[in-house]
Amino acid sequence: MHSFTILFLAMLALSLVIRFWLSQRQISHITAHRASVPEAFDGKINLDEHQKAADYTITKTRFGRLPMFYDAGLLLIWTLGGGLEWLQQTTIAFGLNPMMTGIAVMLAFMLVSSLLELPFSIYSTFVIEERFGFNRTTVKTFIIDIIKGGALALILGVPLLWIILWLMETSGELWWLYAWLVWTAFSLFIMWVYPTLIAPIFNKFEPLEQGDTLDRINQLLQRCGFSSKGIFVIDGSKRSSHGNAYFSGFGRNKRIVFFDTLLKMLSDDELEAVLAHELGHFKRKHIVKGMLISIATTFVALALLAWLMKNEWFYTALGISTPATYMALLLFALVLPVFTFVLHPLLSLFSRKNEFEADEYAAQQTKADYLIQALVGLYKENASTLTPDPLYSAFYDSHPPAPVRIAHLNAQT
Repeated sequence: MHSFTILFLAMLALSLVIRFWLSQRQISHITAHRASVPEAFDGKINLDEHQKAADYTITKTRFGRLPMFYDAGLLLIWTLGGGLEWLQQTTIAFGLNPMMTGIAVMLAFMLVSSLLELPFSIYSTFVIEERFGFNRTTVKTFIIDIIKGGALALILGVPLLWIILWLMETSGELWWLYAWLVWTAFSLFIMWVYPTLIAPIFNKFEPLEQGDTLDRINQLLQRCGFSSKGIFVIDGSKRSSHGNAYFSGFGRNKRIVFFDTLLKMLSDDELEAVLAHELGHFKRKHIVKGMLISIATTFVALALLAWLMKNEWFYTALGISTPATYMALLLFALVLPVFTFVLHPLLSLFSRKNEFEADEYAAQQTKADYLIQALVGLYKENASTLTPDPLYSAFYDSHPPAPVRIAHLNAQT
């Protein structure tokens, strides 16, 4: 057995052990604190609401173990089990040119993978979310979303894939640098067009109605020096009762979006505080920093791929007998998460730091108490656990745990 095969198997096993251990810690910690509401939330969230959040989180965590092992098994079948080898040889038999063969292999892989993962999405939406009263997605909407998503992936993904494979085949040693420039330009383009061209494919966006709420939001935007293409309400209730708010796009194409469910949950004071938090991400340049990290990470990843694909052992150690540029790209995308899993806590730490900074900005623009009230309302309505396991949270959570975040905001008052 090749040493890289051993390393791959060892990292896969290590990631499974860590993820299972963390999930068990999460379940045990939440169960141990299920009987009483944390002191910081006493009088704000009742015991029934606290226990619903605990049960919801435990259910999702337990269910998450199944796809975790399922995906690991599929990865082994695709690689060492000969799945990709069979797919490649079957496609080569059609006699297509290398470019078309590569595109056909990757499209077939994505189609099969999507079908194999579909049962988990169905169960999560129509069983777990339904059981806890959050699901509003109909079977028709679910199917239409799949069709729209697939069509969009083909329209945008196939041309991009063709360009990347063409660069890999024809651009010599520096193909990865050109591919990185193409990927960066594509990513920026998607961010720019998403608010106005892509998001409306899946949801309806209506301008926020004239009134006190809009007036207060405009005043906040003026104080913060923020301009956008508009303030919109999205029909989030079409799929879920969970509430949220965000802004997307960049440059002159920025757009502020509120879920219709959020508008029903929060008062104007609370809504203004939530928006101030989102604006804090913009003012503290978190979006730009995130983009730069993503661009830098892609640069390193493509440079690594350029080196790996020149080594025959990279293919043979992962079950592929016929080296090809498209197969190198597919293998790399499949196995990279196995090796980068250990970096997840660093990304989570970066994200939580940004959340604290955005909270501080919101407290400067409105009142910390209003954001606290809004967060408590969101924790309650979204059934977010108030007692996550600290280690699990540090590893996975992009937002600080509820008690930590509320304590930090209280310090801003």
